[in-house]
Amino acid sequence: MKKAMISALPDLGYAGSEAVNTVCSNLMFSGKNIKTIVVTSCEPNDGKTFTSMQMAFNMAKRGKKVLLVDADLRLSQMNARYGIELIGSGTGMTHFLSGQCALEEALYETNIPNTFLLPIGRAVQSPLSLIATTDFSDMIQTVRQSFDFVVVDAPPVGLVIDAAEIAKCCDGSILVVTYSDTHVRALREAKQQMERTGTPILGCILNKVPLERITSKKYKYGKYGYYAYSQQHEKHE
Repeated sequence: MKKAMISALPDLGYAGSEAVNTVCSNLMFSGKNIKTIVVTSCEPNDGKTFTSMQMAFNMAKRGKKVLLVDADLRLSQMNARYGIELIGSGTGMTHFLSGQCALEEALYETNIPNTFLLPIGRAVQSPLSLIATTDFSDMIQTVRQSFDFVVVDAPPVGLVIDAAEIAKCCDGSILVVTYSDTHVRALREAKQQMERTGTPILGCILNKVPLERITSKKYKYGKYGYYAYSQQHEKHE
């Protein structure tokens, strides 16, 4: 299998690490059939990619074999923002879905133990022609059988329909929203759009919470109530 190096991960700190631990613990108790999870947001810059990566790494630390899927085929920033270097030809999902390589040629083993990556390969202007196909759904089912967890980083559901199409192939979805910024109406519309896919919404992650609000007494957990990450990570997508 090809190799990928991830070199630019920010330090979460204690509060952030505990928040991610709580999110992943809740996911572990969501049911044995919850293996493929799509992460999306209402708008850009809510932190969905940062959240996806931290979830994947946390579950990998628990000894799970985890695949991180970059499914933002229009405007992915994962490789550039987090210093991901693909060793080899750089093939990815778009190459596989367009018939240019086999699936195993699009998968990478990262330098993070137990963590594997399926990058986009190459950005495309019309990703629905690749996503809304049986090839995509078959791909998700194939990796579902090979990994303990599959975390899919999807585009913001408030902008394009891609995330909803991706969710149809997954076991559950998570919405990332920004503290004191995401409008209730936008969140309600995103929630409704994801519910139409028939895939259950496992919860909501509130991102960019000010540090002074992250104390053990102020955490609230449960469906649509995960509090996570501090203000210091607000620039991460």
